[in-house]
Amino acid sequence: MVRNIFKGLGIALVTPFLENGKVDFPAIKKLLEYQVSNGADFICILATTGETPTLSQEEKHEIKNFVVDAINGQLPILMGCGGNNTAAVVEELKNSDFQGIDGILSVCPYYNKPSQEGLYQHFKTIASATQLPIVLYNVRGRTGVNMQAETTVRLANDCTNIVAIKEASGDLEQVDEIIKNKPDGFDVLSGDDALTFPMVACGAVGAISVIGNALPKEISRMLHLEMDGKFETARKIHHRFTDLFSLLFVDGNPAGVKAMLHHMGFINNVLRLPLVPTRLTTSQKISDILKDLKI
Repeated sequence: MVRNIFKGLGIALVTPFLENGKVDFPAIKKLLEYQVSNGADFICILATTGETPTLSQEEKHEIKNFVVDAINGQLPILMGCGGNNTAAVVEELKNSDFQGIDGILSVCPYYNKPSQEGLYQHFKTIASATQLPIVLYNVRGRTGVNMQAETTVRLANDCTNIVAIKEASGDLEQVDEIIKNKPDGFDVLSGDDALTFPMVACGAVGAISVIGNALPKEISRMLHLEMDGKFETARKIHHRFTDLFSLLFVDGNPAGVKAMLHHMGFINNVLRLPLVPTRLTTSQKISDILKDLKI
């Protein structure tokens, strides 16, 4: 099995936009410098939090190259590559430029709701189309289908380059079942900031975090303390941010974290339709909490 290098704090990177709607590359560089210098262990680009469905192919290519150049080998880079047309994903894997990319994050097929056998065959086919490590992404709230623990473990056993899963099902019993039955070398990552603490307590090895965009130092410290067995200190950090965890998602992702980053002076509070900024009441609550936390 290929070794999983995606452990600790992964940043689910936002895509900042200028007021005119174009990609704000200087803001991406500023964010990356902040995250790299404050404890991020790897960067995840062109996934849900990056508003990837609203980006053109040219923009995605430009962002990928920009991030690779900016990171310059300092941290591993995981890049989103998935869809609900298996043949199209295979075509992308075979023909796209993955230079500088260390692994692929591939979401469960959405909308057409395949069976568990369909999910298995989809990811097995994708795995055979690339030598890059693959991190599965199970997020039934977005895809309409849950990949069951048995299917995840089957893929982990049968495909040597499927190295981890980003679990965002919200089902801790399912997470525990995966960790209990998975083969050595296959890892579980939290895909839900609110559940990162209990998931790591169950045996997850890190998170692909939304709030990490804004609070890399704090979330990284929590993760590494917990993974070192210092649960009480880590729990205090977790509880410090529980109000923010819910606020960041009440108006959808990445609206919440973009409002937070805007209040912190990193980006414009601009999203692409059909996504819109948080309500003013939500934004004000986020601002008030940041002031209370002195962030």
